Amino acid sequence: MYRQALENGEKIFAVAPMIDWTDTRCRFLHRQLSKRALLFTEMIVADAIIHGQRDRLLGYHPQEHPVALQLGGSDPAKLAEAVRIAGDYRYDEINLNVGCPSDRVQSGTFGACLMREPEVVAQCVSAMKAVAAVPVTVKCRIGVDDQEPETVLPDFLARVVAAGADAVWIHARKAWLQGLSPKENREVPPLDYDLVHRMKRENPDVFVGINGGIADLDQACDHLQHMDGVMLGRAAYHNTSILADVDHRIYGDEARQADWMGLRDAMMAYAADYIAAGGRLNHVTRHMVGLFQGMPGARRFRQILSSDATRPGAGTEVIEAAFAAIDFNPTKELAG
Repeated sequence: MYRQALENGEKIFAVAPMIDWTDTRCRFLHRQLSKRALLFTEMIVADAIIHGQRDRLLGYHPQEHPVALQLGGSDPAKLAEAVRIAGDYRYDEINLNVGCPSDRVQSGTFGACLMREPEVVAQCVSAMKAVAAVPVTVKCRIGVDDQEPETVLPDFLARVVAAGADAVWIHARKAWLQGLSPKENREVPPLDYDLVHRMKRENPDVFVGINGGIADLDQACDHLQHMDGVMLGRAAYHNTSILADVDHRIYGDEARQADWMGLRDAMMAYAADYIAAGGRLNHVTRHMVGLFQGMPGARRFRQILSSDATRPGAGTEVIEAAFAAIDFNPTKELAG
């Protein structure tokens, strides 16, 4: 995938891995809006895959492809074993998390704190590559704490690429491991897009993607003038409808009017199957609240999904009622 993209000058758009957000239900929704965006799982710890309920952790809907599995860990042998196990689930990519700053991750000595140990990351990548049948990639920060990104990042990039990483996705912020919460680490440290752009210029034969603070597809397209790939996180989740334009604007597919009724029907059918298997409606609809930002009726849409979907016995009629609240007539002024 990445080698072909580099050789053909193709760009890749991805929705970032986000803990508690990008579960299989979220990814199914996102796939209805974009057939080509690369989707990521939440970070899954290697130990959990080795010792936990594998189908629950690794299972997903076949429509989600292309989908990448993001792993957390710092033990090469355990990560390799997790990759072997995940091979049966046929993910399109395996990604190593070197960017998450949460206390839970730090206590396990992985995530962003591994920016301090590039040789360990290189060993992990090498071990994963040895058993993976798909690309192995890394998602990192530009540095942590008092590190100097202009020194640290080029060395880190060189080491993981030498170890076999097929691509590196860079969140263009430092992570402060002490003193800032995970939420603050997504907002407070200043963005350094220029440094990430420079990493691409200095590594023309390496696929380098950018992440962090990218608010919409206009900004995404601007970054793709410099980068091989662009990754949106919170913007894609909280304003989900923007994904409907990805295939046209990023991949050059024919422009099409979004099929909102088709989306409604797909999500109702998916939710019905999920409920029949013992799930709850709000586990599906909580990911849909970000649809239709700025469209007439969006506030009512959010209210219906947020309140009615949590009621005991709630069924797919809630989704139908929420969509009925939206005025899809494009000639009216935007509101709500």
